[in-house]
Amino acid sequence: MYRRLVRLTGDGGLHVRPATLLMEAAKRFQSSVRVHKEGQTADGKSAISLMLLEAEGGAELHVEADGVDEVAAVTSLVHLIESRFGDTLT
Repeated sequence: MYRRLVRLTGDGGLHVRPATLLMEAAKRFQSSVRVHKEGQTADGKSAISLMLLEAEGGAELHVEADGVDEVAAVTSLVHLIESRFGDTLT
């Protein structure tokens, strides 16, 4: 298992559009992906599960993956979050 901490930047939080982008990115990997926020856990390959975290801008998320491509998965997802989802949400 590989895990990293990342902070959601901006005001939008993890609403429909960023949750969908995160899910689509996570599905490209074979590893299972989970996102944790304050004791809650979401399936990184489910937009609904991610939205149920109710993560707002500034929230700290732990992104973790377990499987053959776990490091690549987490690295890619953290980069997506840090890039504010490709700046498509500004």
